[in-house]
Amino acid sequence: MAVKMIHRSCPVCGNEDDSKVFFESNFKPDRMGQFTFASRKIPEFMHCRLVICPECDLLYANPMFPPKAIAEAYEEAAFGSQEEALFAARTYGRFLPEIIRQLSDREGALDIGTGDGAFLEVLLNQGFTRVKGIEPSKAPIQVAKEEIRPLIQNGLFNPRDYRKNSLRLVTCFQTFEHVVDPLKTVQGAYQILKEGGALFGIFHNRNSFSAEVLGEKSPIYDIAHLQLFSFQSARYLLEKAGFAQVSVKIVLNTYPLQYWLRLLPMPLKLKLVLLEGMKKTRLGKIPMPMPAGNMAVVGYKKAAARRP
Repeated sequence: MAVKMIHRSCPVCGNEDDSKVFFESNFKPDRMGQFTFASRKIPEFMHCRLVICPECDLLYANPMFPPKAIAEAYEEAAFGSQEEALFAARTYGRFLPEIIRQLSDREGALDIGTGDGAFLEVLLNQGFTRVKGIEPSKAPIQVAKEEIRPLIQNGLFNPRDYRKNSLRLVTCFQTFEHVVDPLKTVQGAYQILKEGGALFGIFHNRNSFSAEVLGEKSPIYDIAHLQLFSFQSARYLLEKAGFAQVSVKIVLNTYPLQYWLRLLPMPLKLKLVLLEGMKKTRLGKIPMPMPAGNMAVVGYKKAAARRP
């Protein structure tokens, strides 16, 4: 990632004012490795220069890495969080019954940033058909279940790869923070959804209690996060793309205790010793629910206006 950083405007509303600096850049290229752009890693507590948009309240990296360099980094990123992915899929699956009640059918679903496809299995179990996933990294696809792997395409989401008005549900979990153009991603989801179809996303909440308490040592301030959302900016994003009935709710995450330890700001050597100790006991496997600073955001594609 020894590349020239590039300037950008707010990737949600386009505002050019980047004078409200939240954190100055603190990353060091020599500390970046194969897990830097991996999901649910041990935090490195590095980030780009982060600024707050005065119009839509988005917190975003400016300058940022070039899109080509980001795509290459994700393609080769490591993956070591299969257990946590399963816990996350179960948590997010609890929101599906309420969403399903608003849908006229369950024909066609796409999970953007699907990882090893853990949530694809949840969708199948909930009766969705034509289920697909898209994932930029090779490593999680390689360890996906044999019956799930054929459902996953390696690459970046491109709405042109899907028929317009063809899917009933698009999901995207803790991925909007990573994409170069979140508005374009949401607009693409809108295009491929049927009328009345839903977009269901999980976002990091930059105004969460945990982020307030931990400050710059919160794991959400990460070199891989190009933007972070609040209730206001998440709602703004979906509504700007045309979604209606947008709701934002707090998520209560459940992960093994050893995962929560992995996120805590403490000396790395001590953390590794404690994690190794937890592996040798049943303590680290104990599931622990916690409001970890995530929010569930759901919006529905409006019916097209009918000509009189």
